[in-house]
Amino acid sequence: MNGQLSLVLETSTPHGSLATIMADQPIQQQEFTSDRNHNAGLFGPLEELLGSHAVASVGLILVGSGPGSYSGTRVGIAAAQGVAIASNCPAVAVPSILAVPSAKMGARCIAVGDARRGSYWTATMEHSHLTRPPELTDASGLAAVVAQAIADGVSVISFEPPTQWPMTPELKSQILQEIPTAERLWQAWIAAPQAARDEWQQSSPQPIYLKPPHITPAKRSWLIQGSAGA
Repeated sequence: MNGQLSLVLETSTPHGSLATIMADQPIQQQEFTSDRNHNAGLFGPLEELLGSHAVASVGLILVGSGPGSYSGTRVGIAAAQGVAIASNCPAVAVPSILAVPSAKMGARCIAVGDARRGSYWTATMEHSHLTRPPELTDASGLAAVVAQAIADGVSVISFEPPTQWPMTPELKSQILQEIPTAERLWQAWIAAPQAARDEWQQSSPQPIYLKPPHITPAKRSWLIQGSAGA
């Protein structure tokens, strides 16, 4: 790291947060709530946190990559990359699901979430990294994963309340709703194995995609073909 200051952004849920970290000083964290409109709620706290620091003092930027709110995660990553360009420092995406209380100290836990349109996702974390990345499943598969985790004594967490999920009330009651924060994202980064940190650093920051990004074909493809042949 070139600078002495680290900046962390976590915007994968409506409960966003930012933090700055300097050696031998308490972590400074700002929190905000912004449902589907992080671009409006993020930059005030960001300006306040960085206001007393020179941009060149930022040596590392971490940003949560989800899975979670797709628009919120993209806004956080875009902001992280913008500050990284201005500071001439790396921006590194870290899975947001590592930044929850149940994952602290490397405990094994299962993260689950609603992928919409009747599908759900599950992921496994242990020792501060993903041992199984997010995978899609249906309602019965989700219930089976949750039931097995409970039987094994493993914590099951979700960013959102599972009240509407298609499973028994008993299973729903065993799922902990936990929200990632910028401070916990920093702690996850510090605790992660070096191999995981190297992998994150080597990848360009982007959201964790639960499904392939949708690409709309050009409506006038003949125009593209014509220009290519010119």
